[in-house]
Parts: sequence; C-alpha cells; structure tokens
Amino acid sequence: MDPSQAEGFVAKWRSRWPEWQIAAAFLPEPARAPVAAWFALLQELTDAAWGAPDPTPGLAKLAWWQEELQGWSRGARRHPLGERLQRHPAPWLELGRALSALPATRELGASATLQALQALGRAAAECELWLPHGEDAADGETTAATLARCLTGERVLLAGQRSEALWLLQQWPHPAGGPRARRIHAALLRARLRDLSSGRAPRPLPAWRVLPLAWRSARGGA
Repeated sequence: MDPSQAEGFVAKWRSRWPEWQIAAAFLPEPARAPVAAWFALLQELTDAAWGAPDPTPGLAKLAWWQEELQGWSRGARRHPLGERLQRHPAPWLELGRALSALPATRELGASATLQALQALGRAAAECELWLPHGEDAADGETTAATLARCLTGERVLLAGQRSEALWLLQQWPHPAGGPRARRIHAALLRARLRDLSSGRAPRPLPAWRVLPLAWRSARGGA
C-alpha cells in the first residue's frame, strides 16, 4: 500500500483545518501522525453522510466503510488510512456498526442530531482512547460526550446553521473533556461555531487565536 495515499487523505483534512499546523505543536511528536489520520478518518465518515446534496453516494460510502471497519477488526485493511490506524487494538467493529446513525441526521437540527449521535460518540471515543496521546488516560464517558458534540458541530458548520450553532454552544460545558488532541480540536471547533453564531463566516482561525486556544486546551482549560 502506497503511504502517500494515506497522506493524501490527511492533507484533505488539514486543508479544512489548517489551524492544526500550529495546534499540533502541543502534542508529543509520536502522537501527531496517528491523531491526524484519525481525524481524517472521521472526516471521511461525516463527509459521506453530510457532504453532498444527494445522499445516495454517501449511503454507499458508509456501507463500504462499515465493511472496511469490520475488516480492520479482523486485521484486514483496504483503505490507505488503515495503514496508520488499524494496528491499534481499537473496537473498529463497534465503530462501523454505529455509522448506521449518520444518514438520518441529514435532516435534523442540532438537538436531535446530538441525541442521535450518542452511540456513535461512544464508539468513536472508545477508538480514540486507544490512540497514543502522550498523557494520562482520559475518561471514556467524558470523551464520548465531547465527541458527540464535536460531530454535531461538524454537521452544523457544514450546513451553516447559525441558530443551531448558538444552541449547541449553550449545551457545551467548559472545558471540553477527552484526551489532549480532542480537547484542542474541540476548542478550535467551538471557536468556529462562535463565529457562525455571531453571523460571521466560520473560516479557519488566524494564528493569533489558535495559539492561546490550543495552549489552554492542551493544559486542560477552556
């Protein structure tokens, strides 16, 4: 399997989150590649569910991913991101099964989406906690709650739903929980949601905003 193929998917994620070039400095170097691959995988899954006006191709992609993650649970892999992720003994089968919740959320608001993604948040959290983070272990329940909010936030950003962004921010406690990489990404996502809720375009954050956000989140603050 050509390693450059995996890098292409990671680069696709980084193009949407260029802030990570700065934020990744607050992770131990060995954690940066697997974390970026993990976030790239989540983006592939959510893009399949929400990324196109016609849901039909996305449904086919999600079905393919369910089969692929089932293969990861047996030690097999076809997707290039599997080269960087499948070796970790995460519950890939459960993550694949939980993808069945995604299609219905296309037409839901933030409140209903958050409820619908609870099981996916738990499954994703169980996988995320297996990744190297270079720190003490995070609480699984807290990580699952943060992940469900982050997934919902990604849906709200893609849809450009200002009122839904405001609602979601009101349900999001400070600080966000989870392992260090999740806390940092959640802080960046929250900042974009705040921009959207204020009527500003949720663009990538400038460096002067990223640096203090990432630093505080790496230390466990809001």
